[in-house]
Amino acid sequence: MNYIRPELPPPGSPVSQMYTRHSPSALNMFAMSSAMFVLERVLGQKQTVGAIAHRGSAVEMGVAHGLMNPDASDKACIDIAFASYDIRTALSGDARKEKMRDSIPDMISMALDELRPLGPPSEMQGFIEHFDPSLKLPIVGYFDFAWADKGLIIDLKTTDKMPSSIKVSHARQVAFYTSDNHEGRLTYCTPKKCQTLQLENAREHKQSLVRMARNVEKFLSQSEDPNFFVSITAPDLDNYLWTSPAARQLAFSIWGI
Repeated sequence: MNYIRPELPPPGSPVSQMYTRHSPSALNMFAMSSAMFVLERVLGQKQTVGAIAHRGSAVEMGVAHGLMNPDASDKACIDIAFASYDIRTALSGDARKEKMRDSIPDMISMALDELRPLGPPSEMQGFIEHFDPSLKLPIVGYFDFAWADKGLIIDLKTTDKMPSSIKVSHARQVAFYTSDNHEGRLTYCTPKKCQTLQLENAREHKQSLVRMARNVEKFLSQSEDPNFFVSITAPDLDNYLWTSPAARQLAFSIWGI
């Protein structure tokens, strides 16, 4: 049976053209800041990410190389990560750029020590698409690593401070990737420590994500005009999502705040 996606709102409207599918990151953004959701997902003003996010992408690339090539040295994996990071941050004015770069080698070495005992992953950056009957739009996402023989999916997160438990936003994200045949885990790496935490209550977290998607669809169904959503939201400039000068300038020019 083919899935036919109804438009939301009606066909041809600017909003329906901008927002055509849900993702865990978009839904978590909606929960954290409806105004930033409007800015990025309705108005199409995607914000550039900083050195912290670029570090995460670079570390993941280095770790992926090391997992798929068990004999690769840590140095080879680190060099791959450095090359990726330097390209991504070449034009960045982020004051944390060098500090983030300096933490990459230890993160990669610890992550490889943590994950290599599982063997090479069966899949990396796997695409997941879920059609829930209560939703008009699908939920899509990409997981980091999967081991089919172990029924295991792991997402790698880099951070400067080790959480004591899995963050709720991360739990919803990884729960979306899992199924009755797969267990979800989060591997958190800081510059000093790396640990893997097992996801509990995956079914409940996935249901929470679906409920959030329903709320987004109700929110977007109110109008076809993107400016309407500007009129019913307001950015909280104390929220870290609005710390960049570019985002704060947009908050002023669009919302007058």
